[in-house]
Amino acid sequence: MKEYLNALQTVLSNGTERGDRTGVGTISVFGMQQRYDLSKGFPAVTTKKLAWKAVVGELLWMIEGSGDERRLAEITHGSRDGTTTIWTPNALSSYWKPHAQFEGDLGRVYGVQWRHWRTVRHARAGSIKDDFGNYYSLKGGIHEVEVDQLAQLITGIQRDPYGRRHILSAWNPGELESMALPPCHCFAQFYVDADKRLSCQMYQRSCDMFLGVPFNIASYSLLTHLIAQVCDLEVGEFVHVLGDAHIYLNHVEQVKEQLSREPLPAPILELNPAIKSINKFTMADIKLVGYESHGAITAPMAV
Repeated sequence: MKEYLNALQTVLSNGTERGDRTGVGTISVFGMQQRYDLSKGFPAVTTKKLAWKAVVGELLWMIEGSGDERRLAEITHGSRDGTTTIWTPNALSSYWKPHAQFEGDLGRVYGVQWRHWRTVRHARAGSIKDDFGNYYSLKGGIHEVEVDQLAQLITGIQRDPYGRRHILSAWNPGELESMALPPCHCFAQFYVDADKRLSCQMYQRSCDMFLGVPFNIASYSLLTHLIAQVCDLEVGEFVHVLGDAHIYLNHVEQVKEQLSREPLPAPILELNPAIKSINKFTMADIKLVGYESHGAITAPMAV
């Protein structure tokens, strides 16, 4: 994780102070890139404790296509009641609660866009065939349909591994106001090399370097592993492209403490090899082996 620590130091040393939406204020750098070789170990931060269970739970929740924060609690903790998640502050925020349709409703956030992207098709009566061989029977006129991006992504990698359209997008301009939080990690492209290794490059528009980024690195590295197994591929790199990379002003002392610590060896990710469908993974099928870290460093989350 030295790539991440170097980026953290760059923002701390070279960033400029700016105001922000939350009112906390940040030190910010625009435009950075880090690369993590997933074949050499899993990039879990070791200079503080990673909330691994929360990483796995959130990713499975997004893969499921849910926008229900209480469903996230159920996946992660086994219960919808009496538990909190990393999304609880957003679900309870004063700016979002008037728009929520039910308790825990976060609107059309990440997983909803991944699995249920809404669009319209203009068609004459009959049937149409998409790029993946699926047929749709339509009456004449304009029809609202849902696009399962994740399923199409996996089918595309399996059928045309060297294609350049292996894209997963959460940034839907037409539905940003229907989300408790517009997506920070908004676009990912997947790439298969000549040695049948799957890599992922993700663009993140807003990057909370202390709290969020280690979580995001782990999440997309895990997603790359899951898709690679389903597609019978090895893993390559996770490439992280950062837009507004920032340290909140009330995180500066925590960042300095983290940078004073020496990184520990990277752990290994173990997946249940019997799982061949992206929809079948559970918490029990995903294990981080040999993970050791320094102690947790707490900091408030800006909402």
